[in-house]
Order: sequence, then structure tokens, then C-alpha cells
Amino acid sequence: MSPTSPGDELRQQAGRGGRTALLVVDMLNDYDHPDGDVLRESATSVVPVIGELLERARAEDVPIVHVNDNHGVWGGTPEALVRSSREGAGAELIDPVAPADGVPFLFKARHSAFFGSALEYLLQTEGIGRLVLTGQVTEQCILYTTLDAYIRHFDVVVPHDAVAHIDAELADAALRMMRSNMRAQTPAAAEVDLGPE
Repeated sequence: MSPTSPGDELRQQAGRGGRTALLVVDMLNDYDHPDGDVLRESATSVVPVIGELLERARAEDVPIVHVNDNHGVWGGTPEALVRSSREGAGAELIDPVAPADGVPFLFKARHSAFFGSALEYLLQTEGIGRLVLTGQVTEQCILYTTLDAYIRHFDVVVPHDAVAHIDAELADAALRMMRSNMRAQTPAAAEVDLGPE
């Protein structure tokens, strides 16, 4: 199939496939940190939305990838992080977004989900060229992950109601930057097509 736009050509040159993946960033969190209360309040409305996207992805056989900050615990495991997050935040904020058995889970050390992780390699080997990006924090890790995805020629969709924030004004500005500078789409989660475009 011949490319239909400059973006399609760049994705093909970069070896990007046509599949979509649902990416969940930093949702395992005990909220016991500066700004934790504000972030937790925002996450309360976001968790059910991400939970619904996860259910849709499982039903439609769409790949799911979780990437989470290691919170400085270099010898930790996903299971231990789920337990400590549940103890700190409560099951209602963790269980709907916790990684299921067998779902890829990667630790990250800095803001971008791509920085120092195997994410790009994983996506490439799975033929993924489009990301539906969810999680927290909109004006930090989501913004930087979107930028890193864009410069790597991935298409990015950031459902505006599936990302939590600390500062609402900065979050709105970050979403505008994603749309204008990174060609991201920011629809409501209910409008997101999880299949290829």
C-alpha cells in the first residue's frame, strides 16, 4: 500500500507498523508525595475512564503496555509496586488500572516512557505505529512521552479525559502543545477508535 501522507511515509521509513497499542503510564502510585493530594483528586475521575479503555482493548485484542516510574526502587517488581500502591492509594484507584497477568510492564526512571526503557523496541517488534496514551501526569510524563513518540514517528492519541494532572492550567496548555506541535489527537476516550486508522 502506498503512503497517503508525509506522516505515513515517515512511519514506514521508521519501520512503524499499522497496529494500535493502549499505553498506560504511571498509574501505579501511592500518592504519598508533594502534590499527591491534588494528583489523587484528578486521578479519581480518570481511573474509571482508563479502566473502560482497558476493557475495550482486551475485548478487541488490542495490545496493552504499562510503563511506570520505579519510584527509585531499582530491585522492585510490578507485583510489589501494585501492592504498595494499593496500600497507599486504595484498591479503588489501583485495581481498575493494574496490569493483568501476561501484559507487558516496563519500569521507567524519568519522565518519558521511552527514556532508558525498552518501550520503542517492544512497540517496533509488535508492529505498532499508533499509541493511545493514558495515565499521569498530563503536564509532565504524558507531555514528554508524547513528544518522544512524535519524534520517533508514532501517531499519538491522548484522550483528554484519560490523563490526570496536578495543575489544570498547565495540563490544558500541555494538551494544546500536543495537538499543535506534536500532531496528537486529544478526543474524549469514548470517541477513540482502538483499531488502526
